[in-house]
Amino acid sequence: MIGYSGDDINKFLWMVRIAEGEHPKDIREQDYFTENGEFRVDRSGSPVLLNCLMYKLCYYRFGELQTDFRSPPGFDRTRHVEIGNKNFDLQHVEEAYTTEHWIVRIYKVKKLANRLQAKNALRQVQRRKSIYSSTKKASGQSRKPGVILNKPQVKKGTKVSKPKA
Repeated sequence: MIGYSGDDINKFLWMVRIAEGEHPKDIREQDYFTENGEFRVDRSGSPVLLNCLMYKLCYYRFGELQTDFRSPPGFDRTRHVEIGNKNFDLQHVEEAYTTEHWIVRIYKVKKLANRLQAKNALRQVQRRKSIYSSTKKASGQSRKPGVILNKPQVKKGTKVSKPKA
């Protein structure tokens, strides 16, 4: 709103790059650029970008806002363009708090009744009995907890001298 250049849209591509590194089959950085290879938030922006959650969280209700009489509602001062997706609603989150100049925005996840039921959402997760035992076995050995060899002994009240190099 005030033209702050360190906003989340400027950090957006790094979030996409990190997500692509973790989920390369689902997320591709290339999908967030135009056919000419530009990262744009106006009408010519990538449809994937204009409809993703991060874009919507940054620009929610921004299309209603006119910061200057010379610019249209939804004018991004940092990028000097009118945003491309103005009129949308949020389905799974709601705005909880926004600072006066829109630098900090906090959203609250809606209750489960307002969200679509995820497949297998209520499935039970089976846990191992002991999380400390090793799953690896050498041939012929039974499962037993490991032992630390040459474990240092600590005596309360005494200083440990460092070995000289």
